[in-house]
Formats: sequence, structure tokens, C-alpha cells
Amino acid sequence: MVTSDKALVEQPVPAIPQENRIVMRGVSWQTYKQLMKEVGDDRAWRIAYDRGVLETRMPLEEHEEPKGLIESFVEVIADELGIEVRKLGALTLEREDLTRAVEPDTCFYIQNEALVRGRKINLPEDPPPDLAVESDYTSSSVNKEALYSALGVPELWRYTRKTLLIYRRVEGGYEQCEQSLAFPFLPIGEIPNFIEQSRTIGQRSAVKLFRQRIREILNSQSTGDS
Repeated sequence: MVTSDKALVEQPVPAIPQENRIVMRGVSWQTYKQLMKEVGDDRAWRIAYDRGVLETRMPLEEHEEPKGLIESFVEVIADELGIEVRKLGALTLEREDLTRAVEPDTCFYIQNEALVRGRKINLPEDPPPDLAVESDYTSSSVNKEALYSALGVPELWRYTRKTLLIYRRVEGGYEQCEQSLAFPFLPIGEIPNFIEQSRTIGQRSAVKLFRQRIREILNSQSTGDS
């Protein structure tokens, strides 16, 4: 399934709790930048900006917990593979030439980690993150997929309604797929189960179980290759 930016923009926007977000229209890029400068980085709310529409939202507890676990899972995978990843959280991804900006719930440099190690990210001189993660408990007034596609993020994970959906960037938008681009061996369908287990056994115990599962998969692959 391929979705174009135009089709994404035309989709109806579901109603969401007003107390969780503020939407402002007719906001110029200069006004957006001035606002960001004045409030600084020490803020809890996150932004999405799309050609004059600025949305600010306050993350919910139900939103943050799955995001934190997914971060831990990605770090586990990196450890077990023996690779470097650069986790940059809600990094502000913005391009003035496109008049678009977005802050993911979290993001990672994986394939391009070495290219940006220790650098202050500046698009488009630097590549966008290899993976962006959105944990959706409320809908957005701004089409996030269109934003990420325009900014060139190759892979997007969306955790919503106890389901993890994987999207790869293709010409004109994103295509939902069954395998991660960064981690093709990852059992995507099992991740929501580990998140749910954390509610009863605790977060660190769930991460420990996830690590065991990743080791099983990698050991099985290694045995099969030998």
C-alpha cells in the first residue's frame, strides 16, 4: 500500500482531546522559528509544522511508556548485534526550504550513525534519522506521514492500539510493510506483546525477555548459516 502526500493530506482528521494539543494556522516560518527560540529546548510539549499550520501537543503517560520501551528494545538489538546507534529522542527535524518541521517521539541514526556521530544535526546537509517512532494515543491535526516523507525519513514505526505498524518510504509517500528496513529479522508482531507484558511483570523484566528473544533469533540465524 503506497500513500501519496496528496492522499495523506486529504484524509479526514479524527477528533482528538483538545486539552492535549493546540493548533495554530497562518503561522509563518519566521514566527515559528521565533517561537521556538523564545521557548527554548526546556519544554515538555512537541511540535509539528506544515506550511503554516503549527501544532503543539503534550505527551500523555499512555503515549510515553510504549515509546520508552521501544527505545529500550532498539538499544537491545544494537547491543546484541554489536553495532552503534545514535538515539536522539524528540529531535527537531526541520527544513526551511520545505517549510516543514516535526519532532518524533523518538528517533535513531542506525545505518548513518557514523556519518552524524557527535554532530549537531542540520537538515538537509545531514541525512535524516534512519528510524522515527510515533506512539499514537491521540490523532494529529497535521499529517505526520507526509511530514516525515518530505523530510526523507526512510523508516517510520507507529505504535497504536497495541499494534506496531512499520512503514518504508517510497516514491510519493510510505508503504506499510512486514519487515523493518533497519532490522529485517525483527519479529514486529511480537513487540506489542512485550509492551503489554511490562504492565504486569515490569518494564525491565519485559526488556530482559525481549533480549532473550533477540538472542534466540540471532543464534538461530547463526546456526542456520553455519
